[in-house]
Amino acid sequence: MPQWLQWSLIVLGLAAITLLLVFIVRHSRLLREHRRKEDRAQAFQADRRDSMIESIRILAMAVEENQVEYSEACLRIKGLLDHVAPELLEQPPYQVFLEIHDQIQHMPTHQARQQTDSRFVRKMDEERFALEQAHSDAIRRAATAIRHHRFD
Repeated sequence: MPQWLQWSLIVLGLAAITLLLVFIVRHSRLLREHRRKEDRAQAFQADRRDSMIESIRILAMAVEENQVEYSEACLRIKGLLDHVAPELLEQPPYQVFLEIHDQIQHMPTHQARQQTDSRFVRKMDEERFALEQAHSDAIRRAATAIRHHRFD
């Protein structure tokens, strides 16, 4: 084999090695960056979940201390449980949150409530208060249970 061909093959091999090395370094950087982003996203999701669990516990304490209307607490706890542990809404004693939610979700809130006729709002409030009264013991038991529940 002529010497020029040997040198040409050596240079070609070194060029291939260099190109592969550049590819490997870039790819490893991309993988490292992707892992960091995933780790940050998982940390964010864990913090968000912990924050929702803390909110559930605070709402439950507010129910136990009569600092919040039961219907409002049920709506909020149900919404948080949908993200944290939706399977709990099908289990006693927590199913009362879903039951109350389903019975009052049609009622307007916030801006829609302000724009609704006051007689209709009063009628809905009476219906909501009657529902709260009928389920007050179950709501309090569920609030105590959810406050002590261990979320995994």
